[in-house]
Amino acid sequence: MSDWSRLNRRRFLSASSKIGLASLPLSSMLLSACSSGKSDVALKKQSGLDGYGPLQPTRDETTGLDLLRLPAGFRYRTFGWTGTPLQGGFFTPSAHDGMGVVRQLGRRVTLIRNHEVTHDRGAFGDPSQSYDPNGGGGCVAFEFDLDTAEVFAERCVLSGTAINCAGGVTPWGTWLSGEEVVFKGGNLIDAMAVKLGRTGWQRDHGFLFEAHPDRPGPAVPIPAAGMFKHEAAAVHVASGIVYLTEDNNPEAGLYRLIPNEPGNLLAGGTLQMLRAKERRDLRRGIAPGAQFSVDWVDIDDPTEGHSPGTYDGRGVFAQGFAKGGAQFTRGEGIVAHGDQLWFTCTNGGDFERGQIFMLDVNTSRLTLIFEARSQDQLDMPDNLIVSPQGGLVICEDNDLGRAQKLVGMNQDGQVFDFCESNVDLRGQNLPGIPAEDYRWEEWAGVCFSPDGQWMFANVYDPGFTVAITGPWKQGPL
Repeated sequence: MSDWSRLNRRRFLSASSKIGLASLPLSSMLLSACSSGKSDVALKKQSGLDGYGPLQPTRDETTGLDLLRLPAGFRYRTFGWTGTPLQGGFFTPSAHDGMGVVRQLGRRVTLIRNHEVTHDRGAFGDPSQSYDPNGGGGCVAFEFDLDTAEVFAERCVLSGTAINCAGGVTPWGTWLSGEEVVFKGGNLIDAMAVKLGRTGWQRDHGFLFEAHPDRPGPAVPIPAAGMFKHEAAAVHVASGIVYLTEDNNPEAGLYRLIPNEPGNLLAGGTLQMLRAKERRDLRRGIAPGAQFSVDWVDIDDPTEGHSPGTYDGRGVFAQGFAKGGAQFTRGEGIVAHGDQLWFTCTNGGDFERGQIFMLDVNTSRLTLIFEARSQDQLDMPDNLIVSPQGGLVICEDNDLGRAQKLVGMNQDGQVFDFCESNVDLRGQNLPGIPAEDYRWEEWAGVCFSPDGQWMFANVYDPGFTVAITGPWKQGPL
């Protein structure tokens, strides 16, 4: 075992003990349920003893408004609203998305949050440190006091990027932030960007960036991580390998970057796409519990953002698919938990309401853990996190104009509603925030403090972060 592996296995085990991760892995419970024919239990919306009880309007300790519906005993506060001041005379951008805890010093934790800004009207941070002077996306870092719930030192740490959707924390204390767009050579490849008329970007986009908690840049892309519609990233602690999802519809790959120097992604590496040996198309027609043996195929040119002679935005996918790579749809959240990685496909499955897969990197086995079969059960999963007690918390991002939820999953694969958006600001007067109904806006960026007492998440629009605490040990999260 290398020095890197020994060091980072110790880091993982230390972190696990601090937040009380369950000794029996979630995957063991779910795989047992699937193999015994009990996976149908996951089709039922659970409540009461299987969750934390019914949801009720709960007052925000910051604004005094009932912005969330939570189980009894839980409380929360909001902060980081769109337009609030940042250090250096800048202001918080909109479109709050992926987020993670990157470090803890005493009783203070540092989080970094993505902003999936689509406009091309200028960077929100220091122009001299910004990647593209016209890119509106990037990242904000802030400190959170675990005892007082005070938030301070909100600052820009990445700017001049485009459509920063999700990402992931690294074992070395940084945040990986992915651009969910492909823009190259002055030609917009992404259909959404074309529709929005984003023609002012001056540099290529579609990359992974690394945001450091204490400095804003300079912003440098990581070419070895590929040029595609990046979503989330997860680092396998023991090896330093970075796993990457792609939010493309109807075809997307699952990738990994094997770095030349673990912990130094700018030193380059090998980008590969997952291949499932028994089945190529994993978007439909497979049952929960289905397993596949996997290997990986090399991507010859990670910066080929489009197929030759086209502007289709599928250049990286096409290279891997031509070598037998597996086809998913709308890959979104991914999280590493020991040697297992959990990731979502937002519109995958026969009902097109979402799938959750688990990849065991030691055994090279891929398992479909869960498929949503009704909108009330789980509606289009996005970001996700393994909870301190070994369950899952999953962000919804449905497209039906329904109140969005944070959904929990216990170790038996039962799902339950933990939190529902109640952000209806009609008739309210919050500075700089339009008085509209935002209940259908997506959840994103869910993560826990290292002590397991606070859960953080983002409401995408009007854009704010929420910190929730309460009687976690009375339920499965």
